[in-house]
Amino acid sequence: MPDERPRRRGQGELEAQILAALSDAPGPVTAAWVRERFGGDLAYTTVMTILTRLHVKRAVTRERAGRSFLWRAASDEAGLAALRMRRVLDAEADRGAVLARFVTTLSPDDERLLRDLLGLPEDGDVAGYAEGRTEGPMEGPTGSGPAGAEG
Repeated sequence: MPDERPRRRGQGELEAQILAALSDAPGPVTAAWVRERFGGDLAYTTVMTILTRLHVKRAVTRERAGRSFLWRAASDEAGLAALRMRRVLDAEADRGAVLARFVTTLSPDDERLLRDLLGLPEDGDVAGYAEGRTEGPMEGPTGSGPAGAEG
């Protein structure tokens, strides 16, 4: 007998879908408008919970409209992913070690993209840059922060 239960969404999937709906909105919209985009399949309280979580993450803004709120996307899906990455980084004591480990796991294409974003030369060592072995546009010789910054 086939399983009739609906597929369970992945972590963050509903947030991304709601954020995409807000990004496509003609302007600030109500939670009811967002709910309608999903064909009424979501409970109003679920939509409100997700919108509130996105607000805490600064991915959406809200403005008072009578007794309710009007919601607007402050970030896109890439911005939301960047916020999640930033929270992980902020939770760690040794930011340099985390970044160094991260860049060593990048594919060659992603490493090239990161190198371009950081303004490193084509033959620049991104992993070495993160570990402080090379000086880049935002790092001093030790990789301890912006050049000339006191720590």
